[in-house]
Amino acid sequence: MRLEELKEILSEASQVFVLTDENVAQYWLPELEHWLGFEHAEEIVIGAGESHKTLQTAQEIWETLLENNADRQAVLVNLGGGMVTDLGGFVASCYQRGIRFVNVPTTLLAMVDAAIGGKNGVNFAGCKNQIGTFAEPLEVMINPICLSTLPEREMLSGLAEMVKYGFIADDALLKVDDRNYEQYILRAGEIKREIVEEDFKEHGYRKVLNFGHTIGHSIESYSLTTSTPLTHGEAVAVGMWCALWLSIDQCGLDEEVLDDYCPKMRLLLSEAEWDFSAKDIDAIMAYLDHDKKNVDGKHGFVLLKDVEKPLYDQFVPDELVRQSLNELMDYLSDL
Repeated sequence: MRLEELKEILSEASQVFVLTDENVAQYWLPELEHWLGFEHAEEIVIGAGESHKTLQTAQEIWETLLENNADRQAVLVNLGGGMVTDLGGFVASCYQRGIRFVNVPTTLLAMVDAAIGGKNGVNFAGCKNQIGTFAEPLEVMINPICLSTLPEREMLSGLAEMVKYGFIADDALLKVDDRNYEQYILRAGEIKREIVEEDFKEHGYRKVLNFGHTIGHSIESYSLTTSTPLTHGEAVAVGMWCALWLSIDQCGLDEEVLDDYCPKMRLLLSEAEWDFSAKDIDAIMAYLDHDKKNVDGKHGFVLLKDVEKPLYDQFVPDELVRQSLNELMDYLSDL
């Protein structure tokens, strides 16, 4: 969709609402009206951070929509990182059985992953994205200028998802780092769109997008209960290490792939406060039991036969998962 078409849709909407968080609001909320050309939008500013991606926050937004008599011709513009686009998409897709929404991602992670593909949701009972919907935004508007205010740690979080695309689809993205990432943003988004178009509701091939996320989500969820929470990308970075280790054991992946990844993982974790060890494995495994990819209690992984050759629905015994976590903890303890 061309920008002028989007502006026309917004001008014809019964109402425009803008959802953002308190961090993004101070930088980019004043710019948004200029970018999209609308007037008199109702602003909804929520707290920043993953702890606000909840049903309670969704309820508060729905109440705001009701108080302003929002109807089915209203449009919700989600301005922010993955937390805002996940939450805003969920809110919009449920309100009056679905109103239109636009994602304007302001983080690298959201630009290459979270804002694309129509997965929306909230965290529930301490688990990532347990309640959610599939609903596509009208458009995802990417403006790289938003990255100028992004902290280095959040930039590295986005790089982890870009590296993931390198493993599953295009090995050129394995070269991405904190100096050259801009040249790969469009390619990363293109890969995700191609995979989503093939399997929108994740019945089959779309599952490959979960490479690194099975253990990654469990580590991320557990870390949120500690004094040293990880970003999503940091958790995915270590999740990919475990997935590569398991791929060597289960799928015959060349060990050099893991060896080559180790320096990249060190970069992706360079801003993290890693404070986990073997004593945390039981708690991480407990979160793994709630993973959405589980089938009949078995843990479903995306593994690699080779770079660009992912295999989904690979069910790995608990003892091997534990062994991969032990190997990870040993490796990181030496850094």
